[in-house]
Amino acid sequence: MPWYRWQGEDLELTLRVQPRASRDEFVGDLGDCYRVRVKAPPVEGKANQALCRFIAGAFGVPPSRVELIAGGQARLKRLRVRAPRRFPLSIERP
Repeated sequence: MPWYRWQGEDLELTLRVQPRASRDEFVGDLGDCYRVRVKAPPVEGKANQALCRFIAGAFGVPPSRVELIAGGQARLKRLRVRAPRRFPLSIERP
């Protein structure tokens, strides 16, 4: 399964997240997930919140349109981006 899939107008991403990085950034395609780094520590949901804000900014949507759907306590996470406007990664639209 690729690291992204479309559900109508929504985009689901499978990400491997590294917290406590020097900056928020996309790192690279790992096949079944995409590696992302965030500065926030994995304490009290701060890394998850930082990840959602980073993804929202990258895809041109408000943070309220990014939802963590799986992996709240894990490094491997699934996110839903509702109707993304920009595509900072090579994602093909259906």
